Amino acid sequence: MAEEPGVKNSFIELAYSVDTFYFLMSGALVMWMAAGFAMLEAGLVRSKNTVEILTKNIALYAVACVMYMLVGYNIMYGGGPNGFIPGLSFLLGLDNTAEAVLSSGGDIYYSSMADFFFQVVFVATAMSIVSGAVAERMKLWAFLIFAVVMTGFIYPVQGYWKWGGGFLDALGFLDFAGSGVVHLCGAAAAFAGVLLLGPRTGKYVDGKIKAIPGANLPLATLGTFILWLGWFGFNGGSELKISNIAEANAVSLVFVNTNAAAAGGLVASLILSQIWFGKADLTMVLNGALAGLVSITAEPLTPTPLMATIVGVVGGLIVVGAIILIDKMKIDDPVGAISVHGICGIWGLIAVAFTNPEGSLAAQLTGVVVIFGWVFCTSFVLWMVIKSVLGIRISEEEELEGADVTECGLAAYPEFTKE
Repeated sequence: MAEEPGVKNSFIELAYSVDTFYFLMSGALVMWMAAGFAMLEAGLVRSKNTVEILTKNIALYAVACVMYMLVGYNIMYGGGPNGFIPGLSFLLGLDNTAEAVLSSGGDIYYSSMADFFFQVVFVATAMSIVSGAVAERMKLWAFLIFAVVMTGFIYPVQGYWKWGGGFLDALGFLDFAGSGVVHLCGAAAAFAGVLLLGPRTGKYVDGKIKAIPGANLPLATLGTFILWLGWFGFNGGSELKISNIAEANAVSLVFVNTNAAAAGGLVASLILSQIWFGKADLTMVLNGALAGLVSITAEPLTPTPLMATIVGVVGGLIVVGAIILIDKMKIDDPVGAISVHGICGIWGLIAVAFTNPEGSLAAQLTGVVVIFGWVFCTSFVLWMVIKSVLGIRISEEEELEGADVTECGLAAYPEFTKE
């Protein structure tokens, strides 16, 4: 018996609604990660720099939303003359019409505006990675000017190469939810900035490394929990569909594997820090959970939960060593962002070759080199231009007083400030 057109259209409309709603709710979870980054970074900097880091985090989110709407989304998903050069157009077009959705027979299965919203919160995540690495000594407006170009142009170009159907995608490079496109991208931009910025005053004295503890570890822990929660939208939403049994099962596995990798990374970093330092270092534990999350982001669907846990364990071990090594190289990263998102992002991309039968180590390594090379080089040039025109670092006197007062005119904890 032939299916009635009205019944078929009703099923198409229902599936469209379900998948669009899932997309939007996943995007909302990823947007909440902005709060996680803000809390994590506010907890890991000194109290005199809290207002400034919070201002950076909430402002960068708004900048990312505006720039990705104006131009970034179209660069990333607007096609181009070839797989290397993306197209250039501006502003968002109209959403799908009911006629287009129904006539597609279900091939168009979610709102294009929902897709934009889901994608824009990813670019904001990449920019959030930068703010922690350059914390406590970068000028606010230098950072925000960089954010304009990063979110509007630098990020979308390498995003086009993979998720927009560019040459990395054609090459077979796999990155399910962004260990490379988002996390390595953010870390590469941060690394370029940190190299030009230099370390915080008093961090490295007479060849010795001075620990500079964060002011609010409960806040940092809350931030990590928020990021952990938001990551279910980050990875789960990247399945893009949930309206049938196979896709619902796939999303469920992505959730389980994402959680398993975070747990594995946390436990591994906890044990290693106890062995290495003789203490259970909370900051390493928090970064261990995030390392596991970054590591599984490149491929959270094909591994078994046990394998996902192992991927996270390796990430948790790597991040402890990377943080220590980078510190010994006198590269000052107050929150460990370069290690968590950069080094573990690379590990996550490499792990795809061992957890996905379609993964190729050569293609994965090519993606690593291309993404890092593009973002680092363009970011370095941009930071250099901003440095020569505006300057990127606050003065030593301002740094000693704290960026809160000198950059924002406020104190985060005024009742504890001496008159």
